[in-house]
Amino acid sequence: MSGHSKWSTIKHKKAATDAARSGHFTKLAREITMAAKLGDKNPDNNPRLRLAILNARKASMPNDNIKRAIDKAADKNTENYVAVRYEGYGPSNVPVIVEALTDNPRRTVPEVRSAFAKNGGNMGEEGSVVFMFTRAGLIFYPLSVAKSEDEMTEAIMEAGADDLETSAEGYIVKAKPDDFMAVQKALSDKLGEPENAEITWLPNMPMDLDDTAYAKLEKLVDVLEANDDVQKVITAAN
Repeated sequence: MSGHSKWSTIKHKKAATDAARSGHFTKLAREITMAAKLGDKNPDNNPRLRLAILNARKASMPNDNIKRAIDKAADKNTENYVAVRYEGYGPSNVPVIVEALTDNPRRTVPEVRSAFAKNGGNMGEEGSVVFMFTRAGLIFYPLSVAKSEDEMTEAIMEAGADDLETSAEGYIVKAKPDDFMAVQKALSDKLGEPENAEITWLPNMPMDLDDTAYAKLEKLVDVLEANDDVQKVITAAN
């Protein structure tokens, strides 16, 4: 569940949770296959594939699995997945965005709608909540990557990033979606691979929830993420 200032903490917690789920590698492999199928099979020439491989490695996916996922792109029998976005409201009217890769949207739509309905939410039409978010690229590095915040600031400025947020967990680098891949590569060349990197949605007005409301929202997110087609769930919860 991606928020704003808590993004790094949540990503770390989710990484441990996701890695334990049997379907997580399948979702990562699907993204790798589609990235390779839609572009160059050399990650140096395919930014989407490079990012997919990075995220797979951070989740401890074996290299053999990554290679098989890339090779699968050349198989004519491999399913063609389409990227779709669903929107709605969770418990306490928290805006929710669901991103999926599916080979059958007619199957995925009712499944996502049911997940909302059974967990205190309501799936809306396309465009019903996305205007409450801003699309952005986020890159996370631990504090140990730089000697000081000034040094990190200089590095992200040279890479063409927009903003830097420093927390007790580390540095969160923000970049425009169109600049994200170039910024991520420039920082990787200078500082090494980041711990996390993704293009996501940031809520324009993050919502603070009490523990009860947050637990209900978290249940909805867990149910949505358990769907094989769902790649990512983003909420406006802080």
